[in-house]
Amino acid sequence: MTWIEWYDSLNKPTWTPSPSVISTIWMILYPIILVTFGFVFMQAFRRKLPWRVVIPFALNLAANLLFMPFFSGMRSIPLATADIVIVWVTLVWLMIAIGPHYRWVAIAQLPYFIWVSIATTVQILIFATNA
Repeated sequence: MTWIEWYDSLNKPTWTPSPSVISTIWMILYPIILVTFGFVFMQAFRRKLPWRVVIPFALNLAANLLFMPFFSGMRSIPLATADIVIVWVTLVWLMIAIGPHYRWVAIAQLPYFIWVSIATTVQILIFATNA
């Protein structure tokens, strides 16, 4: 069974965005993430920002990149669910951590936060209805 056949066979909330909508959202979010995360890492390398502020950015990036291998590659709904919760938690953490230093970076994460909140809810419901 292909990945998309497997995905289509899962019980999902009726309001789950289509794969094409999900792709479009990520095409909008990834440039925002690239610019803001890149800025934060560059400020840390220039010693204008404490490395402890960068930790949630690094963890978020790693967890974000691992979601699709967990979900579509391994087809592990529990692992993907745990991972997306980590993405959400580290996103909240990084917004709080960067706010006092570069408020614009925290504000720029709002679309990412909204999307990850929706995606986390969908993933938790997929986990709950496909266990």
